[in-house]
Amino acid sequence: MKFRDILKSPVFPPGHRWSFEKRQKYYESDVTALVRRMLEDERIREDQRFAWDRWRAEGQLPKQP
Repeated sequence: MKFRDILKSPVFPPGHRWSFEKRQKYYESDVTALVRRMLEDERIREDQRFAWDRWRAEGQLPKQP
C-alpha cells in the first residue's frame, strides 16, 4: 500500500445515530458495543485499517532533516 494514495474518511450526515445492542451474555460497555457496531461498516473498517498501517509504518520512514 502506498501512503500517497490517502483514503477519504467516511462522512456521515449530521445527527446520524448508530443503533447498537450490548451483548447479553457478557458485560459490555456502551462504547465497546458502539465501536463493535461501527466496525461492521466496511468503509470505517477500511479507513481504520489504513490508519493503523500508516501509524505502524511511521517508525520505518526515513527521517527528514
